[in-house]
Amino acid sequence: MAGIELLSDQGYRLDGRKATELRKVQARLGVFAQADGSAYLEQGNTKVLAVVYGPHEMRGSRSRTLHDRAVINCQYSMATFSTAERKRRPHGDRKSTEMSLHLKQTFEAAVMTQLFPRSQIDIYVKILQSDGGNYSVCVNAATLAVIDAGIPMRDYVCACTVGFVDETPLADLCYAEESGGVSSLALALLPRGGQIALVQMDARLHQDHLEALIEAATTACKGVSKVLDEVVRQHLQEASVLTGE
Repeated sequence: MAGIELLSDQGYRLDGRKATELRKVQARLGVFAQADGSAYLEQGNTKVLAVVYGPHEMRGSRSRTLHDRAVINCQYSMATFSTAERKRRPHGDRKSTEMSLHLKQTFEAAVMTQLFPRSQIDIYVKILQSDGGNYSVCVNAATLAVIDAGIPMRDYVCACTVGFVDETPLADLCYAEESGGVSSLALALLPRGGQIALVQMDARLHQDHLEALIEAATTACKGVSKVLDEVVRQHLQEASVLTGE
């Protein structure tokens, strides 16, 4: 798929969005009663379930215990039915291990782990339907689940995947754009202070374009942050009505 096909002369993308336009985000908190925190998030056609347990006592090897902060354990997986190709993805495959590590690094930058020494926080994310931006959507869903668990964070941590087509940055890539030969970058951001939690690139990009791409990703992350904040406020409002407060 040539780059020219991904952006029309009128500036519209394959799904009708403008270059800087995010996919529609729908989310709910508290969808899994057995966990300490949970969230379900749809960003376009990518759908993710995130579940959080903890903080709790360390499990497994005690040598992993940190005496000044909590250990964050992240596990990423994809449902067998999440893509058009029906192949099994074992939990230990390279892609899942890599994504789990990226999520761990992201949330270590956001969660106030120093408040929970000698403990562990588990974050599990599962892709139920994949249509691009998997890492970013997982970060956004996990942020809501951590908030639902009542675990303090320095800020929302929001992520977005952006690409570069015809000298134009495209925000929040879908699968067709990701697989269309676009140079893409995933950015996780703590929006209020502008702190970058993680940057991930899977393709080459000329350094002249890097600044524009990071700027587009930063703007997109701030847009995601506003949406997540509305979701949290709506959830709190509904919870206060149910409890009669």
